[in-house]
Amino acid sequence: MSVIEMLHEEYVLGRRARLLAAHLAARLPLGATVLDVGCGDGAVGRHLLRTRPDLRYRAVEVMVRPDCLVPAEPFDGRTLPFPDASVDVAMFVDVLHHAEDAVALLREGARVARHTLLIKDHDSERPFAEPTLRFMDRVGNARHGVALPYSYWPRRRWNEVFASLGFRVEEWEEGLGLFLPPASWLFGGSLQFLATLRRA
Repeated sequence: MSVIEMLHEEYVLGRRARLLAAHLAARLPLGATVLDVGCGDGAVGRHLLRTRPDLRYRAVEVMVRPDCLVPAEPFDGRTLPFPDASVDVAMFVDVLHHAEDAVALLREGARVARHTLLIKDHDSERPFAEPTLRFMDRVGNARHGVALPYSYWPRRRWNEVFASLGFRVEEWEEGLGLFLPPASWLFGGSLQFLATLRRA
């Protein structure tokens, strides 16, 4: 593990998981059935369940880690092994830019979700967004063997895909406060977004 990766693990990961869980918890209906697509190490899910024990939560992951902090089921990264409209909410937390086919995976989320999609991902519109996001991805994911296609979309592309799936953006929030200064100046702001989508 490099020095940068050690610093990332020590000072970024825990804060990110707690804050993302808080953002998600505020957007989930009471007693919702939630599918966490690509749960990673399970830290966000664990914090979410501590905050919202009323949720009925399931998680799937392409590479289920032996030390995952939530129970997770394996899936192939393309097809979600659940019936149509079987959960209230499907959420994708920093997952879609790793997907082999992000549109197809989102379509699967739209198929299994009755009414809501929650998307935490990146917006590539600002200057130098691409190299910045590539650096972040390498530091945070390369050592875990996560696929790194470096596929980042501008907001207009996100909106086109959401509309094509029959969902409308109810809320789009940037500046999620996941990083402390000075890291927030480079890695925060419009690079990070959380979108709440409802079936149109």
